[in-house]
Amino acid sequence: MRIFSSTDLALRLQGSNSFKSGPDLKAFKHLAGIKMSLFLVLFLSGSVLFAQDPIGSETVTVVKPYSPSVRDASKIKQMPGRADSVNLAKKEVKYSIFSVPVASTFTPAKGRATTVERERPPKVFNNYATLGFGNYSNVLAEFYSNLEVNRTDNFGVFLTHNSSQGGIEGVRLDDKFYDTELNLSYTRRDRDLSWKTEVGGQHQLFNWYGLPESPALTDAQVLEIDPQQNYFSVYAGGEIELYDSFFDRAKAKFRHSGDSYSSSENQFDATAAFEANIAGELITTNITADIVNGSFDKAFYGSNGYDYTFMNFGLNPSLLVLRDDLTLNLGIAFYYSLDTQNSDSNFYLYPKITASYELAGDMLTAYGGIEGELEQNTYYDFYQDNHFVSPTLAIQPTDTEYDAYVGAKGRLTNSLGYNARVSYSSQFNKAMYRRNPYAIGVTEEDYAYGNSFEVVYDDINTFSFYGEVNVDVNRNFTLSANAEVFSYSTEEEVEAWNLPQLTAALTADYQITEKWYTGANIFYRGERKDLSRTVITNPVNPEQNEVVTLDGYFDLNAHLGYRFNEQLSAFIKGSNLLNNNYERWMNFPVQGAQFLAGATYKFDF
Repeated sequence: MRIFSSTDLALRLQGSNSFKSGPDLKAFKHLAGIKMSLFLVLFLSGSVLFAQDPIGSETVTVVKPYSPSVRDASKIKQMPGRADSVNLAKKEVKYSIFSVPVASTFTPAKGRATTVERERPPKVFNNYATLGFGNYSNVLAEFYSNLEVNRTDNFGVFLTHNSSQGGIEGVRLDDKFYDTELNLSYTRRDRDLSWKTEVGGQHQLFNWYGLPESPALTDAQVLEIDPQQNYFSVYAGGEIELYDSFFDRAKAKFRHSGDSYSSSENQFDATAAFEANIAGELITTNITADIVNGSFDKAFYGSNGYDYTFMNFGLNPSLLVLRDDLTLNLGIAFYYSLDTQNSDSNFYLYPKITASYELAGDMLTAYGGIEGELEQNTYYDFYQDNHFVSPTLAIQPTDTEYDAYVGAKGRLTNSLGYNARVSYSSQFNKAMYRRNPYAIGVTEEDYAYGNSFEVVYDDINTFSFYGEVNVDVNRNFTLSANAEVFSYSTEEEVEAWNLPQLTAALTADYQITEKWYTGANIFYRGERKDLSRTVITNPVNPEQNEVVTLDGYFDLNAHLGYRFNEQLSAFIKGSNLLNNNYERWMNFPVQGAQFLAGATYKFDF
């Protein structure tokens, strides 16, 4: 069989015109297809055989390195297409709940925020009354009431009474006393200011019972002495305070005093304060006026009376400087004093400088200052300090030229505090009490038996050291102690009469339980000097003088109380528990151990 190649076959088909349509043509096409298939099989088989021959080495030159870019990457579709041709339909699921009621007794508690427990503050009552009785027929009574007129106004009443029927051992004259005072006040508080007015009266009775041992008086002479002295006092005053004004505050008070011996005294005392803040500094100016007028019906030696009138006016500007731990107050005081009875006037200039600096925070603060003052003495102040003065006193102002001091204070721990100070002062016309002489044949007054005191003046320099310690043992127990030592230098007098060389005090308060409480204090007053004098009719030796040293003494006082409730409490007080009949003043012993029991009731109307 003759085999034609595909080329020959094609040429023949193209060049032959003998092929015609019909059965012959179909058979020829079929035969040509078979031959073409055989040709392709033989060609591929030959290619495989020739590919097994070794290939020679060739050099491939890279014209440009491949640098891929973002455009070459295919973006992944967010929702890719699914190639699965089978789509399964989701079957709808239906749920049903079969509820069955169940009986239950559980009740959930409502939630609430946790609060901090606080101690309930004690209720404050507007009124209270105290009444107590003790030995020596002692009576203590107090009544206070604060009536609220409206939201801004209050009316106050305060009544106090303290008395004793006496009974001091060894005393030959009556030694009873009583002291009663009534005070009425009216207060108003507004948004911009507050003010207060008050009126009051006071009645005091004391006896000059301190007869000297020598010369001794007979019983008949003692019976002729009436040692009773009554003091009367009425007063009225007021004060005002402004909150947002350069005029800061002002107060004034007028008092009239008198006694059973026709002595009388009027005093008007007023003070006004102005404040201004300039360049961040506080400037304060105080203006004062103190006017005293009085008279004594008699003098100690003779029957001539004594009148006095002093008018004192003062101006005190000061600058307050605050710098971190430093507090500095720079001030000066001007005073003009007029003695109208003697037509004498004087100008005074005093320093008013104080400073403090925190060296170690609350642990140590150093302070110091130098200050002066013109102090107007009054008859009222003298008989409040010494009830046994005679109604024949000399009244003069005291000129404290300066009082310089340095000290340190602070807290060593949260419960232990201290204060220590050294001072030196210079005073002109300092007032001192000295016993009046036994005036034989000079006067027959009931206070002229060596049983009263006069006031003398002298220029005195005083050096003192003061120390104080405060201890808070715990919330229920506090303790404090202080002491001060004095050294005096006089100008004319032999001694600094009745001025102690040492004073000390110890005070303790203890809250035993919620209902029980107690406290005690003991104080010590050191030795004092006084003068024993006897005026006689002998012209050769008209007066006999002897300096007497009064012993120092301790006085222990204590109290114990029990609170039944917020309103009612009972107490027991003890005074001079050491039972020491010491002499506070020469020839004037005090009552021995004294006990007083009573109750206090608080209430609201």
